[in-house]
Amino acid sequence: MHDTMRRYAPVTLMGLGCLLLFKIHDQSVMPLRAPLASAVPKMIGGYASQDLTIDPEEKRVAGVSEYLLRVFRQDSAGLFSVYVGFYEEQGQGRSIHSPKNCLPGAGWEPVEAGTATFPAGPREVTVNRYVIEKNGQRALVYYWYQGRGRVAWNEFAVKWDLLRDKAVQGRSEEALVRLVIPWDRGRPDLADSLARAIGTSIVGPIMKALPAPPASRGDWPGT
Repeated sequence: MHDTMRRYAPVTLMGLGCLLLFKIHDQSVMPLRAPLASAVPKMIGGYASQDLTIDPEEKRVAGVSEYLLRVFRQDSAGLFSVYVGFYEEQGQGRSIHSPKNCLPGAGWEPVEAGTATFPAGPREVTVNRYVIEKNGQRALVYYWYQGRGRVAWNEFAVKWDLLRDKAVQGRSEEALVRLVIPWDRGRPDLADSLARAIGTSIVGPIMKALPAPPASRGDWPGT
């Protein structure tokens, strides 16, 4: 019995793999339900904002469908930024790039790496937390992946969920949300407090702007 199972296991796995690949090609393009600009407040903590544009070549390389890069300022100094990059479908050459890979390429080096949690409606979500440094300047980065009814931080779990949802539901839309806040070495708690407050305020509205979750995932509270 065991010899028979071992003999046919490779064929079975190959067949399942072919089935998954066949299903993955049959994807649905899922547009936003509302503009990303409506999901992130224009005023946070009394600071006004300005929306910036990404160079067309950078946008092409990133493969992003829609994005929002909103910088919040006090006087003429940039204080912090909120970036949301949305992919209406993901595939070869068109998928989310992890900030932990992109930041070193821009000259930023990680000083601390871990996770953080904050409430989002009735739920508590976990996100990636990085302290990065460049030319003696430090910044705090919170980032997470959001879409198809989930808010996730673990890169491996995100990739597995993406593969499964492509195969089972024909859906691969997702957003990367990233907060970058200057780091005060004397008061590091201030950056974390601000990041948690921003995260709490935008997770729900972003979920409302994203395509409705699959029926199997249920609705995010308030959406």
